[in-house]
Amino acid sequence: MSFQAPKGVKEYVPPQASTFSAIRAAFAETARRAGYSYLETAVFEDTQLFARGVGESTDVVSKEMYTFTDRGGRSLTLRPEFTAGVLRAVLEYGLHRGQLPVKVWANGPVFRAEAPQEGRYRQFYQLDLEAIGSEDPAVDAETIALAWQWYSALGLTRVRLLLNSLGCKECRPIYRARLQEFLRGLDLDEATRARIEINPLRVLDDRRPEVRAQLENAPLIGDHLCADCKAYHDRVKQLLADLDIPWEDSPKLVRGLDYYTRTTFEFDHPLLGAQSGIGGGGRYDGLSEAIGGPPLPGIGFGLGLDRTVLALEREGVQLDTPPRCEVYGVALGDEAARAMFRLLSELRAAGVAADMAFGGKGLKGAMKGADRSGARFALILGERDLAAEAVQVKDLTTADQTEVPLAQVVDVLKGKLQ
Repeated sequence: MSFQAPKGVKEYVPPQASTFSAIRAAFAETARRAGYSYLETAVFEDTQLFARGVGESTDVVSKEMYTFTDRGGRSLTLRPEFTAGVLRAVLEYGLHRGQLPVKVWANGPVFRAEAPQEGRYRQFYQLDLEAIGSEDPAVDAETIALAWQWYSALGLTRVRLLLNSLGCKECRPIYRARLQEFLRGLDLDEATRARIEINPLRVLDDRRPEVRAQLENAPLIGDHLCADCKAYHDRVKQLLADLDIPWEDSPKLVRGLDYYTRTTFEFDHPLLGAQSGIGGGGRYDGLSEAIGGPPLPGIGFGLGLDRTVLALEREGVQLDTPPRCEVYGVALGDEAARAMFRLLSELRAAGVAADMAFGGKGLKGAMKGADRSGARFALILGERDLAAEAVQVKDLTTADQTEVPLAQVVDVLKGKLQ
């Protein structure tokens, strides 16, 4: 077969896929317990949603989006992030007219045209959570805490929380002018100089060593916060401290999207090298207006499933995943196969993971299949067993074998598997 997955597309196959699924299921439960409802959004959107929402000057919009023209001549883009699309859906379906904040979460593939490397893919997977319609430090702290508690529940111990505030429409312009003044005096290329005039905070996010060296003495937004923003940020940190969640001040943390205001945060894992950011987010109080909606504050995050899988591997954490198979059926003869087929259906209906040997295999080949399945028990059913209305139950860990009446086998196995 000559076909392969496109370059930069991360795929998950068994057994690693079970870890991926368990991570997602754990997040779903974390979100549910905090009152968040699931939201399924479009994989592609009107290109202008991202241009206006994420920002024309960002690398995401200017360099990394997968944009195409459909047969109707419309410009569409595969989602490069979740927040703009989630907010669009909240506004379109009027969720903001009900109880606030609107608390939703989503997950799925995200697409960016980047140079593929470990931890950075062109198709990758995110968990997204948004709280829309409330400007309250407690909502910010809750959002951060949910991600932190999820990482902890997975067994990760090396995650670091980086925290900053990007100010508001009152204090940000003052800092912006001060930062522009500083940046104009640096030795920067023309593209970066152009960025200074459009969105100077984005220069602080530049990863090139020669640029970062020149930013050592750049003015910090934390020194220019207004009284309200400072009090807001202090309250967020106080609430996190109440939950014993440690953070590190990161005064140059701006993230890569234009819509962030006030609380901004990132989760970092030091064992992942250059791609150490495994999640992050922040407040976006002006995003609704930017895409044509009413004033509607919000905060949220995106967590990378791919990098979380890598972080678990780096720390040597093995998740407890549901068994693929607990009981494996071995039928000898056509009538026994028919009876086994019915029996497996009953087991599955009772909540037992069950499989069987297909294709009329003999006892030796079928038992090899039982061993490979990972099942704890094998059910062996032949003509004599059918005549006796019984089945042989073999414990594959001890090799002990007992005869159990067919009418009782489901209850017996459920008792043994508890």
